[in-house]
Amino acid sequence: MVVTLIIVCEIGFWVLLAAGLAFRYLLRMPRTGMALLLCEPLLEVVLLVVTALDLKNGADPSWKHGLAALYIGYTVGHGHRTVKWLDGHAAHRLAGAARPLGPPRYGMARARHEGAVWLGTVTGAAVATVLLQLAIWYVDEPSRTGSLESWRYAAWRAAGIHGVVALSYWIWPRKAPAGESEVTLEKERVRR
Repeated sequence: MVVTLIIVCEIGFWVLLAAGLAFRYLLRMPRTGMALLLCEPLLEVVLLVVTALDLKNGADPSWKHGLAALYIGYTVGHGHRTVKWLDGHAAHRLAGAARPLGPPRYGMARARHEGAVWLGTVTGAAVATVLLQLAIWYVDEPSRTGSLESWRYAAWRAAGIHGVVALSYWIWPRKAPAGESEVTLEKERVRR
């Protein structure tokens, strides 16, 4: 049941996102569109409540509950960035707004961008860890909570790997092509 709900929440996320953007830009109803976009966090609340009820009703903690915590953590850490990115592209394509800026491609500007994305991953891992710890305390039987503990480690392994990748942009910043300075490329990026 929890896995099905995770799938339903993921589908619901994209349906609400598409509906919110359609109302904002195609139907010219920005308030309705914003209301639909603001309903997206409710999906995670529903998933959290159902997962807690599943544990309360005696379900053995398993990978499904760990996956639910990671899904909620990922949404908290990266959901806003995803919605903002898609909103910018929808405004450009459907409402004639300026093309949204992409991430910087070179130098320390790219390193700062990668660091910010990594902070989203750290936020997601922290949220997942808190939810998993609450579930462990809720079940309160160490013999049954091993799978939940392993998901905590999985969240931090992912954050650690992402951190190494982000750090590599700081240690070895990508250089702009010959003949083009970072400032010129940044101005060109803003113009597009």
